[in-house]
Amino acid sequence: MKEMELYKIWSEQTLEDKDLNEELAAIAGDVDAISDRFYQALEFGTGGLRGVIGAGTNRMNIYTVRQATQGIANYLNADYQSPRVAISYDSRIKSDVFAREAAKVFAANGVKVYLYDRLMPTPCLSFAVRELKCQGGVMITASHNPAKYNGYKAYGEDGCQITLEVAGKVLSQIGKVDIFHGVKLVDFDQAIADGSISYIPEEVTEKFIQQVLSQQINPGVCKDSGLKVVYTPLNGTGNRPVREILKRIGIQDVSIVKEQEMPDGHFTTCPFPNPEIAEALNLGLKKAKAEKADLLLATDPDCDRVGIAVADGEEFRLVTGNEVGALLLEYICAQRTEKGTMPVNPLTVKTIVTTELVDKIAAKYGVEVRNVLTGFKFIGEQIGFLEAKGEEDRYIFGFEESYGYLSGSYVRDKDAVDASMLICEMAAFYRKQGKSILQQLNALYAEYGVFCHTQQSFVCEGESGMERMSNIMEQLRVAPPKKVGQYDVVGTEDYEKSEIVDKNSGTVTPITLPKSNVIAFRLQNEARVVVRPSGTEPKIKVYYTTTGKTSEDAANLTKSIQNDFTKILGF
Repeated sequence: MKEMELYKIWSEQTLEDKDLNEELAAIAGDVDAISDRFYQALEFGTGGLRGVIGAGTNRMNIYTVRQATQGIANYLNADYQSPRVAISYDSRIKSDVFAREAAKVFAANGVKVYLYDRLMPTPCLSFAVRELKCQGGVMITASHNPAKYNGYKAYGEDGCQITLEVAGKVLSQIGKVDIFHGVKLVDFDQAIADGSISYIPEEVTEKFIQQVLSQQINPGVCKDSGLKVVYTPLNGTGNRPVREILKRIGIQDVSIVKEQEMPDGHFTTCPFPNPEIAEALNLGLKKAKAEKADLLLATDPDCDRVGIAVADGEEFRLVTGNEVGALLLEYICAQRTEKGTMPVNPLTVKTIVTTELVDKIAAKYGVEVRNVLTGFKFIGEQIGFLEAKGEEDRYIFGFEESYGYLSGSYVRDKDAVDASMLICEMAAFYRKQGKSILQQLNALYAEYGVFCHTQQSFVCEGESGMERMSNIMEQLRVAPPKKVGQYDVVGTEDYEKSEIVDKNSGTVTPITLPKSNVIAFRLQNEARVVVRPSGTEPKIKVYYTTTGKTSEDAANLTKSIQNDFTKILGF
């Protein structure tokens, strides 16, 4: 159906959300604005839904949420008897509304609903799915995206975000649902009264906290460490659980960035509430300097990612996700080895775009490394494989470069509550040894070599942007670069073709991971460039790795490679 026809249908509806009526009236006659809202249905994939809040099939609104939920309900009822789901939501605009709408649709379809009575982090949703023996879960969040976005993460009974196979089944069901007339609904208050929707009891949250506490490596080390922490939840869900966990492990000096303390979906002080972005931490850095803190912690709105900055003289240095992950892995391995608590055949899991420093640390401690596709669900999937064999204790740590970490098997998604606790414990441990986190990082580089990792994102919005990303990836496959910067390309890993090609020998090796639209170029001197379209944002992402004798050497090499590859992409 053409965009204008869809616009007419929507405009003629008596919409329950008056904001949508006003938006549709405001864009009357604006062909581009109408096209952007209606040229496609908001794409449902393994990451669920994510898009700009507003009117239309290509927007997040109560109707696209209801339609997706009806599709999931149909899938659950077809595959399970008496299915149950857990639902949580973050601080974003309309998150609470979308959560209630999803609950109403599930309940109308005979799916028992467990709903948090207040906003709660993504890892708490993953935990609730497993704890309450649900067959599915929904987290209303757009993670770290700007305020105009919201999203809908779908989870399976294992507490992981849904697989490609399940996403395909759900998408098929969604396609059969008329967005206005094909959705079943119940009255929310009536569903609460009759028990088809229940609020998740506080004891489930306490069990989550206890599971996080069980991940401590050196219990008690924080209590007399004198560690001084500044924390910002970036107006998201982390305020209560992170502060609670820091209190329980004995961090006595925690200051909160007041402007970012309370939930606020407008994110007025950090337009991009992403701890990967330095600008999001400006207020936190200012407070950390003023209070002469040791450490700044920042969690994203749904509290599954955490970023840090550490004192470096009078200034503060941002520590990347790769660096934090490597530091935590070294700390866990060294301390568990010393204490005799390392499991037999220990295992760590990382994504294919995450630092290969992991391999060197793991080799030292006899830890197996498994590489998976980008997305924490693939790390969670590996934990599930271990659990099926009764070997979940082998898993000691997993992380991805985008500030997501997990040290236990109690949830199947990244957990910034757990990570915040471990980072503070690690900082306290080294502080009592007279070392800072930065000094420990330099010690890692002295032992294993300096790794420099840089990530670039190129925004490609709208229909033309999607086409441009597709063309870029096709061109890289048809005519791959022979040289990037000063380095020759010595090998190519194409995760869609499922093959690794060695340019020198011509050898072709199969890739056993699921197919994914990712290409990696191996360069001379252990340099690497990985490129992929984002699965959750209108961006094409590029990851650069270089090594050198010093940080400056590695950074200079990265700059040269980055500048050249940007030209290759056409930006």
